[in-house]
Amino acid sequence: MSELQDTATQYQTLQPLDEVAKTNALIGYGLMLVGIFTGLFWIIGAVWVMVKKADAKGSIFEDHYSNIIKTFWWGLALSIVGFILAFVVVGYFILLAVWIWSIYKIVKGLAKITSNKSYN
Repeated sequence: MSELQDTATQYQTLQPLDEVAKTNALIGYGLMLVGIFTGLFWIIGAVWVMVKKADAKGSIFEDHYSNIIKTFWWGLALSIVGFILAFVVVGYFILLAVWIWSIYKIVKGLAKITSNKSYN
């Protein structure tokens, strides 16, 4: 039983680079989660992650940064399309789909990172 506990502890211990990368990604996810409802924090979270991405190079959480950045840019682009098409009913469905998809991507990322796993 002792050997199993040692193995579990070994996998839960993160290197300093991984700790910093995890913290910065959690900040980005948190800002974007709040930003789903406010908009401004969505941008702040994406910019935060873009600035901190170089600090995560080589960590196990590096792909979380790519997830946040891709979610931001795709969400922004599809939201613009949705706003343009809002005068037609289909725009509202696009905006709803983007909102649901963004929540899914952020929650999935949070679930993975809090378990000390990479996004992919």
